[in-house]
Amino acid sequence: MLVVFLATLVRSSFGFGEALIAVPLLALFMPVSVAAPLAVLLSISIAALVVTQDWRQIRLHSAAGLLAATVFGVPLGLLLLTHAPPGWVKGSLGALLVGFASYSLLAKDGFTLEEDWHHTALLLAGFLAGVLGGAFGMNGPPLVIYGALRRWSPQQFRATLHAYFLPASFLGMVGFWSAGLWTRVVTREYLYSLPAMLPAVILGRMINQRISGAVFLKYVFGGLLLIGLTLLLQAVGH
Repeated sequence: MLVVFLATLVRSSFGFGEALIAVPLLALFMPVSVAAPLAVLLSISIAALVVTQDWRQIRLHSAAGLLAATVFGVPLGLLLLTHAPPGWVKGSLGALLVGFASYSLLAKDGFTLEEDWHHTALLLAGFLAGVLGGAFGMNGPPLVIYGALRRWSPQQFRATLHAYFLPASFLGMVGFWSAGLWTRVVTREYLYSLPAMLPAVILGRMINQRISGAVFLKYVFGGLLLIGLTLLLQAVGH
């Protein structure tokens, strides 16, 4: 319950980042075959609650465009998963994230997306999210970078990412179900998690609404830096 509370709090506050917490820590107490579908089931619930709370803040066009482009990226991600050296792919992605996040944190004026490039960047971010989702189950980084470049407010950032993750996580859960991994044990652990998840969603919303845009971006870039360093460490392990 503590792991679920912490992961949900991070996800509800910032719109992403729970993947670094939930599955690795839950896997210490249960099989990965239970932890992974449990994390996706929680993701669906969190996203549904956030979308219900703050649907007015959703950039619907952006969420729909990102999701549509993701579909085309998944096959390439699956191809990378089965053919490309995982250490090389993770190392390249980790280096890119560390470089982007470090520059954004240190530079006085970070990157800003020009108006003419919005649609191109939207499709590219969604496509890369599909690639990473198919390869590693990690859709988040391209979406986070796109939202940061668009300079969304913390509320728009949180709501729009959850509007994307709701159908994306639902499709992932369908995959677990078709593979026979949505078991009674997963459902039982999910029900045990609800008392920890629900207050974390509410508290995360309160935190999100009290963070200024500039400070929020610092946290976002810090989260990207942490993800990049984690990927680099995993690449070294390969």
